[in-house]
Amino acid sequence: QVQLVESGGGLVQAGGSLRLSCAASGFTFSSSAMGWFRQAPGKQREFVASISRSGGSTFYADSVKGRFTISRDNAKNTVYLQMNSLKPEDTAVYSCAVRSTYSFGSSRARDYDYWGQGTQVTVSS
Repeated sequence: QVQLVESGGGLVQAGGSLRLSCAASGFTFSSSAMGWFRQAPGKQREFVASISRSGGSTFYADSVKGRFTISRDNAKNTVYLQMNSLKPEDTAVYSCAVRSTYSFGSSRARDYDYWGQGTQVTVSS
């Protein structure tokens, strides 16, 4: 069965950095686009970043562009989200998702087939 397990979340001061990881299993990782989304308390889930199955194409939400970097290691079946210059408004539960058999990611949550449980990121001011 498909499993997506996020890790790397935690508490960090504003301006700090975190690196999230999402370990995938149960599907052909190298054939699937991946995405990161986040959901803050009382808010709707929002798109953060996506990456193509080869890793050659990435796409970011305007709110994180220039601060976050998505990458993947197909040999390790893992996708990463490097988050720099964190702001209190980045506080949320971050989840990875898989878009099976598609080359490219999407900013729409409904385009993804499976989701991880999420990891909490809290940025203090």
